[in-house]
Amino acid sequence: MAGVGKLLKQAQKMQRGITEAQQKLTDERIEISHGGGAIRITVNGHGAVLALNLDPNFLKEDKTFVEVALVAALQEAGDKARELHEATMAKATAGFQLPGF
Repeated sequence: MAGVGKLLKQAQKMQRGITEAQQKLTDERIEISHGGGAIRITVNGHGAVLALNLDPNFLKEDKTFVEVALVAALQEAGDKARELHEATMAKATAGFQLPGF
């Protein structure tokens, strides 16, 4: 049964690591600039949009152009947040192995 105790300690350590990683992702800020700086988006490590800044001159552009650029910028911000999230969580769970797997 000593193996069970060791496994439990590993699981508790991993849980602490995940909790710390989740907090780090909440506090992390990722800034994306798109369209030559006309669009600036800030997201956290979970992908939540925290800020959106648009150059007033950019809003004078064609509506379709503005919409396409905004979608592209939001997708880029989401991709960067997802990459950070995956890397951070991989570190938090590294080294945890279940016996038999």
